[in-house]
Amino acid sequence: MNQESKRTTVIIDGKEYVLDDLSANARTQIVNLRLTEQEIARLRIQLAIAQTARAAYARALAGEIAPNSTQVQ
Repeated sequence: MNQESKRTTVIIDGKEYVLDDLSANARTQIVNLRLTEQEIARLRIQLAIAQTARAAYARALAGEIAPNSTQVQ
């Protein structure tokens, strides 16, 4: 295995870059992007959990009010 094959690369906008060849600021921005992507994924999971709970609460409410309540007209 030669040195060239050990170098870590990243793909940005369809182009491959050697990580060590990027500036420190560029590497920092890559870290920031990765952290942001992880946070977005975490928030999507949280949203899915909240949407599932909301649907369950709506079903429970519908079960409570449909057979026992008088609708105001």
